This record gives sequence, structure tokens and C-alpha cells, in this order.
Amino acid sequence: MTVQYYFEDFPVGMTREMQGPALTETEIMEFAGKYDPQYFHVDPERAKESIYGGLIASGWQTVGICMRLVCDAYLLKAASLGSPGVKDVNWRRPVRAGDRLRLKMTVIESKPSQSKPDRGLVLHRWEVFNQRDEQVLDMNGYGMYSRRPAS
Repeated sequence: MTVQYYFEDFPVGMTREMQGPALTETEIMEFAGKYDPQYFHVDPERAKESIYGGLIASGWQTVGICMRLVCDAYLLKAASLGSPGVKDVNWRRPVRAGDRLRLKMTVIESKPSQSKPDRGLVLHRWEVFNQRDEQVLDMNGYGMYSRRPAS
């Protein structure tokens, strides 16, 4: 794999948008059946009587979709060294079958390492929207990247 993105390619204020998938009822129930089997994620009939009025995707599925969009858009082509963590995860609205998700990434902080000059730390804000431009998720997470090698 050829690296296309280094620490220097993530300046504060940079934004990227990525179109994501539309979720199906089957995908929602399969994910939840394995990882978050609460009734409003796995039982369409019972979910109708929940506070959500119907089946909704697990917030963790939405986070997973966000991560996949990040990987496809830039992370798999980056000199990534992993992540020390995520600061915030906020589920703003339920995601339902038929919702088409879109990710907006914004760089909110970018700092070269003081102790390891070959790398830097980038704080990203990831916002996920549905097809009606309603925010369904936002989270802030760090990424560590190698600095561009001297030529």
C-alpha cells in the first residue's frame, strides 16, 4: 500500500465528507443480534411499543459504520499509528431501516509530538447525518500519524 496521507496532511479546519450506506432492517437486526440485542434493535413488533416507535439501529452499529467510512476515505491510505482513544460519543437521533448515512470529518486539533518528533496527534470530529441532514452521531477521536519523511 502506498501511503498518501501523513500527519502534515491533516491541518486544523480541514473537512471531508463521505457518502455511506443505507441500512436495511435485516442489517440492523443481524448486528444487534450479535452485539446489542436490546428488543428495540432486534424485534420489530415489540419495538413499535418502545419510546422509538419502531426498530432502530444500535448506536454501536452507527459508530462502526462511521469507522468504516473513515477507513475507506483516508485511514487505510494514511501513515496511521493507531489511536489513543475517543473523547466523546453522542447519539443524537435514532437510525432506522432505510436511512442513508453520510460522514463529515473535521480536523479540530493537530499537534506534533514533543517527545517523538517522527509523529503527531490529530483530533478529528466525526459527524454522521441521515438523508434528511439530521445529525445522528457525533464523536471526537484521536489519530496518531507518522510525519512525512524528509526527501
